[in-house]
Amino acid sequence: MGKESAVSHAGQTEGRKLDHIRIVLAEDVTAKGVVSGFAAYRLPHSALPDLDLAAIDTRTTFLGKPISAPLLISSMTGGASAAEKINLALAEAAEHLGLPMGVGSQRAAVVDPRLASTYQVRRVAPHIPLLANLGAVQLNYSFGVEHCRRAVEMIEADALILHLNPLQEAVQPEGNTNFKGLLAKIEAVCRALEVPVVVKEVGNGIGAADARRLYDCGVQVIDVAGAGGTSWSEVERFRQNGDQGRRVAGAFADWGIPTTECIRTVRAALPAVTIIGSGGVRSGVDVAKAIALGADLAGTAKPALVGAIDERGAEAVVAGLDAFIRELRVAMFCSNCADLAALRALSLASLVG
Repeated sequence: MGKESAVSHAGQTEGRKLDHIRIVLAEDVTAKGVVSGFAAYRLPHSALPDLDLAAIDTRTTFLGKPISAPLLISSMTGGASAAEKINLALAEAAEHLGLPMGVGSQRAAVVDPRLASTYQVRRVAPHIPLLANLGAVQLNYSFGVEHCRRAVEMIEADALILHLNPLQEAVQPEGNTNFKGLLAKIEAVCRALEVPVVVKEVGNGIGAADARRLYDCGVQVIDVAGAGGTSWSEVERFRQNGDQGRRVAGAFADWGIPTTECIRTVRAALPAVTIIGSGGVRSGVDVAKAIALGADLAGTAKPALVGAIDERGAEAVVAGLDAFIRELRVAMFCSNCADLAALRALSLASLVG
């Protein structure tokens, strides 16, 4: 891509990124007609827990690093000047709380390195697991292993997320819709890259069959990113200029696999894979349920984004996510789970639908 073309593309991408932030914060883009499923479950209440709440242990490890709780600040943004401030606030909060974080798609900065600073947060988050991010479909649009390596090196990441978003691309005015043959290209990245590869959806879910295909080709972490939270077809509906585009995008507001179904079925199919349960995670109780259903971590995005655009920045993000962790601790205490191993040991039969 020539310099002039790269600059033009970067400008278009920055406009799209700003659109996404504005729409997610200003409009009702929650999935319609499909829910995450967390409300259908109840953790078993213990009226006499043999525990001290102060001693509840939420610590675990992720990508070889210790974290304070099984909670990921999911990928959100980058590639625009306003996004740099958001990512720095998220990263400062993640470092303070000891939580992992993913950045938004780095395609813009791989094409135009001048945008790299909008993703570079290591200076404020030196210790956390940090995840780079590219759209998997870009492997069909001239990207290869070297571009993936560049994204990882750009932010000193511990892993690379390749995100899958076929519905979003299909209804996006400038979408890339050739997903043919992607699995073999994902496998090539897994074999060549020096860090683990994570594959995630963006809010419509990964089912057991697709998860197995990904695991068999070398993907180490599956972020199921199920339906029930933010719907990216709804986000793209608000970006349409014409009635037909709005109609087509709006027809998919209820599309996808509920998050809890994704977690249960992927765990049943793949006992050894690391699972991140995201999609409509809105409290620490949801985090507890995700772990009990089979996830290793839960992920959340919009609640952290709301904090990041607050005038208090990182302080607001910390306050919101600290509440998640406190809610998780109370849920564990009241279900007599001293640590995450005990929470994971709760059988589905003990969860009352």
